[in-house]
Amino acid sequence: MAFVAQRAGMDLIGPFLFMSLRMFLGAATLCAVVLIQGKILRNRAHGADHGEIQHLQKGESGDAACVKSNSSASLRPLLKAGLMIGLIVFVAGSLQQIGLVFTTASKAGFLTTLYIVLVPILGMSLRHKTYWNTWVSVLVAVIGLYFLSITESFSIQIGDLILLLAAIFWACHILATDHFVVGLNQRDVMKLCVIQFTVAAVLSFFCSLVFDRFFEHGQFSAADFMTVIPLVLYVGILSTGIAFTFQAIGQQVINPSAASIIMSLEAVFSVIGGTVILHETMSGREAIGCLLMFAALILSQLTAGRQKGVT
Repeated sequence: MAFVAQRAGMDLIGPFLFMSLRMFLGAATLCAVVLIQGKILRNRAHGADHGEIQHLQKGESGDAACVKSNSSASLRPLLKAGLMIGLIVFVAGSLQQIGLVFTTASKAGFLTTLYIVLVPILGMSLRHKTYWNTWVSVLVAVIGLYFLSITESFSIQIGDLILLLAAIFWACHILATDHFVVGLNQRDVMKLCVIQFTVAAVLSFFCSLVFDRFFEHGQFSAADFMTVIPLVLYVGILSTGIAFTFQAIGQQVINPSAASIIMSLEAVFSVIGGTVILHETMSGREAIGCLLMFAALILSQLTAGRQKGVT
């Protein structure tokens, strides 16, 4: 549903400012959770005897399952990983936000979801095994993209091209997240997310000062800002602070291809949200393209379980 809020926000403020606000809010929300959680655990550890502390560290308590209090990773590796992932999020999120200036929330959802095909392809460079269905899904996805993005005059809209570039970086984000969350406890995963959000927010803020003026709604009034607050709150807290963090935690136990098929459901919800909330409509040609793309997304994952024993 974030595509709906992001698209609506583009009618009010510039894409980089919107990106900066959502990332700052996501970082602040998650940082508050980390601090509160840390205080609760310290209080519990202070009042527990040695046996209870060992019980918590072994993960036998549901309350402490998300944190290994005495085995946190050092800050330096987290900063390095957060800087790299944050840079990828900045590029991917900025391209997506700019693309939404020129296209609909429904189409943006399907074009962005192309990462589901790109993840196994890019994974080949990391020696991930690729099956026959991946290549078939690429062909089906290309045909679907033709119907979805190419107009009757054989031209492609600028927003579609930008969103395709964003899909490449979102695929890189899934693979990078899979790489860096290995061996981290859930508290450190949350710290990693705070860092990546902060990096993306700072970069977006400085870009907003330079580039937002070139967009139609780059300059905004106080009334526009008050109108966009609910949109930023939704995208910042739910889509950024919560959803991105759940993605990182989930990828600790699920391989990238399996993760991408689950997250590809955002395409379905973007269409539902765009139709119900924004009253967007899609032509028959675009609808066929969406169906073909979704078929490619499912086809690309037929052997995902076999790759790492995930069912």
